[in-house]
Amino acid sequence: MALFEKEPLTPPLAYRMCPRTLDEYVGQKHILGQGKLLRRAIEADRITSLILYGPPGIGKTALAKIIAHRTKAHFEWLNTATIGLDELRKVIQHAKNKKAKGIRTIVFLDEIHRFNKLQQDALLPDVEEGNITLIAATVENPFFYVNSTLLSRGQVFQLKPLTKEDLLEIVRRAMSDKDRGLGNLTIVADEDALDHIAEMSDGDARKALSSLEIACLTTEPDTNSHIRITMNIAEESIQKKHIVYDKKGDQHYDTISAFIKSMRGSDPDAAVYYLAKMLYAGEDPRFIARRIVICASEDVGNVDPMALVVSTSALRAVEFIGMPEAKIPLAQATIYVATAPKSNACCKAIEEAMEDVSTEETMEVPDHLKDSHYPGAKKLGHGEGYKYPHNYGGHVEQDYLPKKKKYYKP
Repeated sequence: MALFEKEPLTPPLAYRMCPRTLDEYVGQKHILGQGKLLRRAIEADRITSLILYGPPGIGKTALAKIIAHRTKAHFEWLNTATIGLDELRKVIQHAKNKKAKGIRTIVFLDEIHRFNKLQQDALLPDVEEGNITLIAATVENPFFYVNSTLLSRGQVFQLKPLTKEDLLEIVRRAMSDKDRGLGNLTIVADEDALDHIAEMSDGDARKALSSLEIACLTTEPDTNSHIRITMNIAEESIQKKHIVYDKKGDQHYDTISAFIKSMRGSDPDAAVYYLAKMLYAGEDPRFIARRIVICASEDVGNVDPMALVVSTSALRAVEFIGMPEAKIPLAQATIYVATAPKSNACCKAIEEAMEDVSTEETMEVPDHLKDSHYPGAKKLGHGEGYKYPHNYGGHVEQDYLPKKKKYYKP
């Protein structure tokens, strides 16, 4: 007999609590509510090729499992991190053989964004011919990472981060479920502790359930055999808030867009919040600084030229001192640009001028403005009649364009 008897290992709570039916599935009402297209397709076992897109822990794989349990088709589970092109071709060949016998094959491909163009192209003919029905999942925007030809052969369903109410429902269900959850334990959880877990999980059910499991399994029962989950325990269990942020996808572009629009809209508090979010998530501070410089010129311009001076100084400071101290000059520049008066006159002027240059007949430089410093220039009449402004007190009326234009409108 072994000296120490080990308890049998059980799967993590998040795995055990994976929903088995659409009725157990929490969230995504916009695509899975009663009467919605995707729900009707799953219930009727009439799934066509589709791509499930959204951040981690919101139910993409869980939804695929529900489809797998409900469908009469053969279901293949594949992960792009572990499968190669040869193995993919074998799966497709098996699907063709089953099709000849009247059996459909659904292929679930997790993390399709990891597939290169060649691997994605290998799927095209068989998806198009109906040899396989493809269900792909990705945390990246498929319109950036999936071939357009493959996208056109299926439907894209965007799954949204779970709400706080969704997460509370999932957590409470796990606490009461005696078969798969923690229902065999006597858990007494403070409402603010559960709220904290739900809030700090940022829409990620896996993170919420993992934090709950850690809290319950590491807390000593009291004299009544109750496991009490307080705010302190909840904070310790979830540790640091996880920011949902992809540096090359939607979160990257959406957050920097909100950051710029907040500065343009003269809201320093919102701008600083988005700055903090990007820095916390590990965004390149030089990228942020460059966007501040552009905003200073595009949206403030000459109504307060110091905005450009401050922002370019911040860019230099970021390159010189680096993080974490660089957050200070970045915040200074962000707040300066956000609180400065706004004018896009310079931006509009160059845009209108560029439009004229690209679409109208190019205007010749007037002779009196042409370079007259080389031999023979005078014979051509270059520089003749030019009025030097300083000889006229700094300003003198003369034509600088053959045709009058008004670009700068301060």
